[in-house]
This record gives sequence, C-alpha cells and structure tokens, in this order.
Amino acid sequence: MQAVLLTALGVGGATIFGALAGYVLKGVSRAFEAVTMSAAAGVMLAAAAVGLFLPVFDCGGKWAALHLLGGAVCGGLCLNCFDRLLPKLEARLFADGGDAMHRHKVLLFVSAIAVHNLPEGLAAGVSFGTGSETTALTVALAIALQNLPEGMVIVSPLLSAGFSPKKTLLIACGTGVTEILGTLLGYAAVSVSAAVLPFALSFAGGCMLYVIVDEMIPETHQKDSNRPASYAFLLGFCVMLILSDLLS
Repeated sequence: MQAVLLTALGVGGATIFGALAGYVLKGVSRAFEAVTMSAAAGVMLAAAAVGLFLPVFDCGGKWAALHLLGGAVCGGLCLNCFDRLLPKLEARLFADGGDAMHRHKVLLFVSAIAVHNLPEGLAAGVSFGTGSETTALTVALAIALQNLPEGMVIVSPLLSAGFSPKKTLLIACGTGVTEILGTLLGYAAVSVSAAVLPFALSFAGGCMLYVIVDEMIPETHQKDSNRPASYAFLLGFCVMLILSDLLS
C-alpha cells in the first residue's frame, strides 16, 4: 500500500510540479509558450495512442474495438457538450475580465487535462492490482513524464484568460489531484475498474485527441510560431514514443 500511495503522489505531483514550474516561467514570450504547448501536444498524442488506445486491445477482449470506438467518440462528445455549457460556467469561474472567447478555449483545454487524468490514475492503480509492482511503477513513470509538460502549459493560458495567480495555481494543481484520487480509487476497486478500464482509457484518449486537434494545434500554429511549433510537436511526439519503448 505504501508503494501505491507514493505512486499516486508521484503521478499527481508531476502535474503539480509542472504547474509550479509554469508559474515561475509565466513571463515567457508567446512564441515560447506556443513551442512548449506544441511539444506537450505531441506528448499527449503519443500518450493517447500508446498509453491509452493500444492497451484497450490488450484488456478489452473481443469487445476491444467497440470499447475503442465508443469510448473515443463519447470522450469527444463529452467535451463538445461541455464546450456548449461553458458560457454558463464562465460567469461563476471568471470574475476579473478578459476575452470571453479566450476564456472559453482555456477552460476547455484545462478540463480535458483534468478529465483524462482520472482514468490515467485508474490505470496506474489497477496495474498494482495485477500483482506486478514493476509493471505498475513503469506505467506510473510514463504517466508522470507526460504530466510534467501538461502542468507547465496550463498556467500561462489561465493567467492570460484573466485568472488571478492564486486561482491559477489552485486550478492547475487541482488537475494533478484528480490523478491522485484516480490512482487510489483504481487500487481500491480493482475488479470494478478493470471491467470499465477499456472504455475509460478510450474515453480519455478521445478527450485528448479532441483538445489536440480542436484547440492546441490551432492555438500554437499562428504567425511566427508556426514552423517552430510544428518541429516541437514532432519532437514531443517522438520523445514520448522513445520513452514508452524504453519503459516497456
């Protein structure tokens, strides 16, 4: 149980650490922010493919394809519905001005990260239930490596959207807390979470793909940052693939 607690703190703490680093570097240029976010988008795409979608074929059995398609589509539809509900939420969450459309996109981006952190945490927790601690730690390390840039890229958009520094840190760190809760929940209810894991992983992957295609790539490929952002995307994607292979 001690290993599970340390893993939960490590997985969620990586996001929190990334958020703190992003807060310290909040004064970086728009070009640097675009490159960093593009690299994170590449990491997220590789993680979605290798860490979320491919495992569905291992744990989904004969219904793997159905889990994959259904979960991914539901993940995209869920964020699309949330996208439509944002105007009602913005009045409560944002009280200090800023561009409404920009706030709309930022909240969608942050919510997607928080949403996919929960099933990732479940995956880490469930892997401990298999009895292979080495496998569980490998999964957790891969997730933590992905969470570092995610935590970093959350901060600048929140600040630019009108959040106060205190609220920015709370929300950014909160995305990591969801992963800690997911890890503990997955370990505590292995049988239940193992049954829904294929769909949950696909759902998380659908959320990630939706945000990458609909929000991150368009936001980072503007004006002078277009080409550097493309290279950063490729680099992030390849680095995550290499890390996944080394950790497998």
